[in-house]
Amino acid sequence: MIRLSELQLKEVIIIDDGSRLGHISDLEIDTDIGRIVGIVIIMKEKKGIFDKPEELVIHWSQIIRIGSDVILVKNVDQPKLYSPS
Repeated sequence: MIRLSELQLKEVIIIDDGSRLGHISDLEIDTDIGRIVGIVIIMKEKKGIFDKPEELVIHWSQIIRIGSDVILVKNVDQPKLYSPS
């Protein structure tokens, strides 16, 4: 078992080209089935007081491996930006 705080320390990297996406800020959970369906990543830091950082959702099926230091993901060509409902 792994805790969210431990996941947040790992860097998310696209396996296709080695690009670094950042770190996990949150999880997307389907409460109907009780499973994690995605990870939310902060794409850039805030520049000003009123700037909101962009968030990116990587679906669980795109995760290849969760290692000791990194999380490897695939097929992140067209990521879905997080939009609160």
